Amino acid sequence: MSGPETALVGFAFMIALIALRVPVGLAMLGVGAAGYAYLAGGMPLLNLVKTTPYYLFANYTLSVIPLFILMGAFAERSGMSAALFTAANALVGHRRGGIAMATIGACTAFGAICGSSVATTATMARAALPAFRRYGYSDTLATGAVAVGGTLGILIPPSVILVVYAIATEQNIAKLFMAALIPGLLAAVFYLCAIRWVVLRRADSGPAAPRVAAREK
Repeated sequence: MSGPETALVGFAFMIALIALRVPVGLAMLGVGAAGYAYLAGGMPLLNLVKTTPYYLFANYTLSVIPLFILMGAFAERSGMSAALFTAANALVGHRRGGIAMATIGACTAFGAICGSSVATTATMARAALPAFRRYGYSDTLATGAVAVGGTLGILIPPSVILVVYAIATEQNIAKLFMAALIPGLLAAVFYLCAIRWVVLRRADSGPAAPRVAAREK
């Protein structure tokens, strides 16, 4: 078989393994190793297995990924994520849909600390969902605000995805960060506009919370 035919067969096998509930990582690893061995031979595969782990662990650039995740864990454990949400909620929580808007603002700020969309979503869900339930927000608006706010974690620099992309394509990480900043902020603004539009159409989906005293802001 030619290279494209081998790729199609390998893709079909990978889909079949995933359908059989084999973990995605193991399915990709097994199919990739088998395909490489078929195309290049057994010895090149063994050499690849021998050298690739060392190359990846010796690449200092990849060290930023666990450090970003560690920084996000520190921020969550220290209560910074809850403080970000509380501060944003104090500013806009008294408006209709304000808690959802505060969630977007807090996700934007936390994304600049963590760089991971999954960590941002999980952290902000823990901080914001009790407030959503307390003031009777609709489930669709509450979960939607947390979900879309979490996506800002990979847009607002620093971003783990941008680091991986820069390494894979040999691009300048700093330039990618600068290029992603404006789209990330624009996405946050459009999310706020979408929340405002939802609560204008259905006022009961995002009730206003009590206004916070100026002293407490």
